[in-house]
Amino acid sequence: MLETIWFALWGILWAIYFMLDGFDLGVGMLLPFLGKGESERQEMISSITPFWDGNEVWLITAGGVTFAAFPAVYAVLFSSFYSPLMLILFGLIVRAVSIEFRNKRPGSGWRSFFDLGIFLGSFIPALLFGVAFANIFKGIPFDGEGIYYGSTVALLNPYGLAGGLFFTALFLFHGSLWVATSGNQPLQKRARSTALVLWFPLCILAVTFLILSASATTLWKNYLVNPWLLVVPIVCVAALFLSGHFVRTGALGKASLFSFVLIACAVLFGVAGLYPALLPSSLGPTFSLTIANGASSQLTLKIMLIVVVAVLPIVVAYQTWVYFLFRRKPKAAEDTAFNETEQVY
Repeated sequence: MLETIWFALWGILWAIYFMLDGFDLGVGMLLPFLGKGESERQEMISSITPFWDGNEVWLITAGGVTFAAFPAVYAVLFSSFYSPLMLILFGLIVRAVSIEFRNKRPGSGWRSFFDLGIFLGSFIPALLFGVAFANIFKGIPFDGEGIYYGSTVALLNPYGLAGGLFFTALFLFHGSLWVATSGNQPLQKRARSTALVLWFPLCILAVTFLILSASATTLWKNYLVNPWLLVVPIVCVAALFLSGHFVRTGALGKASLFSFVLIACAVLFGVAGLYPALLPSSLGPTFSLTIANGASSQLTLKIMLIVVVAVLPIVVAYQTWVYFLFRRKPKAAEDTAFNETEQVY
C-alpha cells in the first residue's frame, strides 16, 4: 500500500513540475522569436522572473522522492541516463545564470548573448526530458545487477525522439499561452497567434506519440486491464482540443488552464501505464524495477509520508501565495533602458 502511495506521489510531483516549469521553458524557447525589441523581451522575462526558481523546487522534490522512496530506480536511472541528465542540469544552470545576468549591463551584445543562453537552457531540458521519459516508458536495457547495456545515442531512438519533440511542442504551446495571458499588447496578440500556429503540430505530435506508445511500449496494457484508467487519455485529448478552441475564441485564461491540464494528463498517462513498474527493462520483465523490488523499507516510506503530509501543504500554500501576489501583468521596459533590476512592475 505504501509503495503504491509513493508511486502515485512520484507521478504527481513530476506532473506538477512539468506544469509549472513547462511555461518557463516555453517562454525561454520563444524569447528570441516572439519578443520584438528589448522592451518585449524584458516583458517576457519579467513574466516568469517571480516563478521560475520556485518552480524548479518541484524538480528537486521529484528527484528527491525517486532517491528516497525508490533508491534502486534512482541508481539505475541516473547511471543509465547520466549524459542526458547532465546536459539537462547544465541547461538549467545556463538558463538560471542567463536570466540573472542579462540585465547587469546595457549593451545589446551582452543581452543577446544571454538571450541565447536562455533559449538553449530552455530547449535542451525540454527536448531531453521528453527523450528520457519516452525511454522510461519504452524500457531500457539493464540486467538484474542494474548494469546498463545501452548507450546515449541509443536513447535517440524514434520513440525517444517522438517524446522529445512532443514535450518541446507542449512547452512551446504552454509558454505562448503564458505570455498571451500575462503580456501586454501587442505582445499578447502575437503570443496568441503563435499559440494558434503551434496547436496543430502539437496535435500531430500528440497523436503520433499515442500511436507509437501502442507499438513501442506496454503502456496501453494497463488501460485495457483497467478501463477506468482511460479517463486519463480521454481528459488529455479533451484538454488538447479545448485549449485550441479557447485560443481561437480569445478566452486565453481558459486556454491556459486546459494547457496545464493537458501537461498533467500527458505525464500521468505514462505513469498510470507503467504501474506497477517504475523502470522497465528491455532485456526482460524479470529485470524490471517495480514498486515491490525498487522501494525503500516500509519504515522509511512511513516516516517520509508523515513528513510529506506535514510539509507539502505549506509548500503549496506558499507557492500559491506567490502566484497570487505576482498575478499582475509586468510593465514593459524601455528599449534603451538599462534595468538594474530583473523585473519591472
